[in-house]
Amino acid sequence: METVKIKINGIEVESPKHATILAAAKSIGVRIPTLCQLKMGDIGYVHDPASCRMCVVEVNEQENLYPACETKVYEGMEIITNSAELIQIRKNILELILSNHPKDCLTCSKSGECELQDLADEFKIKNIRFEGEKSVYRSDSSPAIIRDMDKCIMCRRCETMCNKIQTCNILSAVNRGFETVVAPSHEKDLEDTACTFCGQCVAVCPVGALHEKDYTWEVVDMLANPSKTVIVQVAPAVRVALGEEFGHKPGTDVTGKMVTALRRIGFDYVFDTNFAADLTIMEEAAELKSRVVRYLDGDKDVKLPILTSCCPAWVKFIEHNFPDMLDIPSTAKSPQQMFSAIAKEFWAKEMGIKREDLIVVSVMPCLAKKYEASREEFSKDGNPDTDISISTRELASLINQSGISFNMLQEEEFDKPFGMSSGAANIFGRTGGVIEAATRTAYEWITGKELENVDFKQLRGLEGSRVAEIPELQIDGAPLRIGIAHGLGDARKLLEKVKNKEEVLHAIEIMACKGGCIGGGGQPYHHGKFSIIKKRFDGIQAIDSGKKIRKSHENPYIKELYEKFLGEPMGEKAHELLHTKYFSRKK
Repeated sequence: METVKIKINGIEVESPKHATILAAAKSIGVRIPTLCQLKMGDIGYVHDPASCRMCVVEVNEQENLYPACETKVYEGMEIITNSAELIQIRKNILELILSNHPKDCLTCSKSGECELQDLADEFKIKNIRFEGEKSVYRSDSSPAIIRDMDKCIMCRRCETMCNKIQTCNILSAVNRGFETVVAPSHEKDLEDTACTFCGQCVAVCPVGALHEKDYTWEVVDMLANPSKTVIVQVAPAVRVALGEEFGHKPGTDVTGKMVTALRRIGFDYVFDTNFAADLTIMEEAAELKSRVVRYLDGDKDVKLPILTSCCPAWVKFIEHNFPDMLDIPSTAKSPQQMFSAIAKEFWAKEMGIKREDLIVVSVMPCLAKKYEASREEFSKDGNPDTDISISTRELASLINQSGISFNMLQEEEFDKPFGMSSGAANIFGRTGGVIEAATRTAYEWITGKELENVDFKQLRGLEGSRVAEIPELQIDGAPLRIGIAHGLGDARKLLEKVKNKEEVLHAIEIMACKGGCIGGGGQPYHHGKFSIIKKRFDGIQAIDSGKKIRKSHENPYIKELYEKFLGEPMGEKAHELLHTKYFSRKK
């Protein structure tokens, strides 16, 4: 690697050639404040717009100042990062940004997580010298995401995430001068665009301009209503991230304390979405087996590859961008919607509860789940299957509002029957996990043989897009080929290869967020540290590895549900309750 010799604050440094001043300074422990810059190098995501100018530095005693985030080093460069003049300039810049920013920090959703707030505290800004007219922009509320553009500081992180990483191309700078704002084209509401509600824009927004729609008080209202039975289901990725809000290391499994906290909050029953993940595998694996067997029997019109359908952001993405491929995804509902359908159509009747008196709350790592819960097809006579979906962050807030000392709680178990799950269900929370879980079951159903080693390690990893072969399963004398993508930009590339016949695959798993659900838009903020997502990945895998039952079809309560109520996977009753259809949304 070619290097250059430079000086930073008088310290001689050998830096990689073409590195930025910011990176070179960081390598020797010199901190330069930033606001618009965000780097997730592990996934090739670097956002250096140099728009906030908080990182300006002096170079070779020149009169002009240079943004450290985008200025490249060169041989002999001498850099000053901490002169009194620079500190004053940064303070002035910060005050100018704050002068056009609302002062509702006490009620802002990002309070405590706001990078602008952190910088204001760091620079000890107690009053703002520059007062004047403030820009005013209408708010935009959807079932999942709220845009409060009066708080926008034009860092344009959301724009980069939406356009370059997720390739949804919803957000861009519109208007000019004082009226400039980041918005959809023609300043539409998010609901009127191809937004997938993945929430990654929310995850990278440094202030409160983008945030999830909060439903915690709706949950409290339902819990306080004596005529309602309120149950809760919790997604697999939540349990390895929730602890971060209470001081635990990323990836720590806090399942037992989480269950106890939910009971203390007042839920009548605490269930596990993992049960429904096992149920999802029963249907998806049956569907995969059906398509493969038909193909081997000579039905060349059978639709392969089969695509997993658990991620609602990904489903909306294909509805908008690949409507000609809508006959390829599995018709199986997501675990959230399977659980809610079973709870309201089976469990409620068993318990003697009217459908309209049963409230199903889901705790999800994903903001798109809020949107999914609102889709009309997931309701009956106007009564939604999932009544309220809240994020991991909202659950942490609800625990704190309830005055619960989370770390002091004893560990309890989920309620039965929907609290029992296999290890395969846990890995739904990470990229590659859904298809690995499906492969464990599909192998036994297709070959009729017992699968002794359930660890399909070739399906694991954090590359944005990858293809793996399963030699144990053969189609026309060749191994079953599986494609995996996480992040919608990588999903787009993979689907285009399949569509153009550049890649021959039999099954594909797609998750909208980097890392899968562990990196979801409703998880605790990682602030660009992809190492946090990696630790959550390891944490969720450890849960699977420690389970006695690691195949979905071996879950005894799943077997009982089919024997007692559903019949056979892909059967008439199962299809009625557990499957859905998709709609072309291309305009």
